[in-house]
Amino acid sequence: MLNELNKDAIRELHRVHRRDKLLASKALLTRGSSLIQYIASGSDVVPDAIRPRLEVIDSKGWQSDLFAFASLYWSVPTSHGYGRRIRFLCWDDSNGKLLGLLALGDPVFNLAVRDSFIGWSGKDRVKRLACTMDAYVLGALPPYNTLLCGKLLACLLKSREVSAAFRKRYGNKRTIIASRKERRHLAMITTSSSLGRSSVYNRLKLEGEIFLCALGMTRGYGHFHVPHRLFNQMRAYLISLGHDYANGHRYGEGANWRMRVIREALTSLGLSPRLLRHGIGREVFACELAPNAGAYLRGEVKHLRRRALQSVGTISERALRRWVIPRSERDQSYRSWNREDFFAEIGAGCEPKAARHSEGVTGSAAEEADC
Repeated sequence: MLNELNKDAIRELHRVHRRDKLLASKALLTRGSSLIQYIASGSDVVPDAIRPRLEVIDSKGWQSDLFAFASLYWSVPTSHGYGRRIRFLCWDDSNGKLLGLLALGDPVFNLAVRDSFIGWSGKDRVKRLACTMDAYVLGALPPYNTLLCGKLLACLLKSREVSAAFRKRYGNKRTIIASRKERRHLAMITTSSSLGRSSVYNRLKLEGEIFLCALGMTRGYGHFHVPHRLFNQMRAYLISLGHDYANGHRYGEGANWRMRVIREALTSLGLSPRLLRHGIGREVFACELAPNAGAYLRGEVKHLRRRALQSVGTISERALRRWVIPRSERDQSYRSWNREDFFAEIGAGCEPKAARHSEGVTGSAAEEADC
């Protein structure tokens, strides 16, 4: 069964998808020579001096280019997100280098393990889904990934700065689907592993405080295994039929447009929509931003009982003591990393059986429309 595949086998299944993305990113890779300066070499990193900082980035500018360039590192291609989006660069202010990436987007409507964990009725989910977000990109870059900074970055989901960014951008916006202006409070952030079960996010605690809890595995529906060229042909076929789904990709027109296009094209051709089942289960996690987040999302209480969220600096100090500094003392292989290896690693991801060195969340939950 596909769920029993190891991580290298799953990476191999994504190889064609990743190659297509790199081919589409040629212009970005050309600009990479000016962006590589922000990637750290091992000699730039002093573990006990690491000082993470989150920077919210706009849709344009060199920071956006840097985000896109750095995300090419992962062997499982990153998603562009869905609906609302907030993207962050995580800097190490001790050296001015890029520690990792974080991006929040709209959650999918149907996610069985999340809905079961919350205890949602269909009505409550419609009302309060906007009070959740999904971390569709979440991962540390080399050499920080070797130092377990992926755990540190995941803990920052619960930071004061992330909640403030959501409140500033989406806290008092008119909803497209409901067509009314409502104050939204971020109660929960979900995320999912890209390579089956996650060793990075399991049991993510600091001094007894839970930052991520495991909800279970998805059933493995998605569209990464449908090449972009084939998807375009499916869309053209629906256009020839005059089908509404062919252009129904605006936010508010239903969950996961690509999934709907593929499903409808398969059905119209007399093929089974079960071809969307790739069978690679992904582990889903939740970060609750208040002690009564579940009750709030179920509509049992009107207000989140927010305890004082900690800053990025405070959480980072705890994570450095817990994971990063001890790892640096046990394993000093991070020192041998050279930023110029970044280009070679990106290219290696298109070759069979490429070895990778990090686990990044890459929008896998955003593919799961019926999981």
